[in-house]
Amino acid sequence: MLIRSKLMILSACTALAVALAPPVVAHHAFSAEFDATRPVLLRGKIVKVELVNPHAWIHIEVTKPDGSTEVWMVEGGTPNTLLRKGITKGTLPIGIEVVVDGYQAKDHSNRANGSDITLPDGRKLNLGSTRGTGAPGEPDPPGGPQK
Repeated sequence: MLIRSKLMILSACTALAVALAPPVVAHHAFSAEFDATRPVLLRGKIVKVELVNPHAWIHIEVTKPDGSTEVWMVEGGTPNTLLRKGITKGTLPIGIEVVVDGYQAKDHSNRANGSDITLPDGRKLNLGSTRGTGAPGEPDPPGGPQK
């Protein structure tokens, strides 16, 4: 009887712990958020850089044909991935003009998944966010394409 009571208490505690656990946020595939049929080429000045997990964000002020400006958020890889590719906050100082090619978000907002960034000195660096995620022109990850 004592073992049965302990087992019931353990089961109740486990159920409570599972019920109160924070939700797990899954990492998304490229196709979950970005539209492969909407390539973008963004030219503008960097206004903010966020080297945070799980994805870095580079905010770029782009001048539209009518002369007005809008800020785009460009998703990059993890800070560690960018560091290994030579990208740091020092590489992306606020105010420099850059060119980013990538793919717009499916909701058509001013968000994009960045593929490459071209710096003022002509260096073209990979933003590390699309490799193996199903973005156009990218090789399939081991085990086949992500669903």
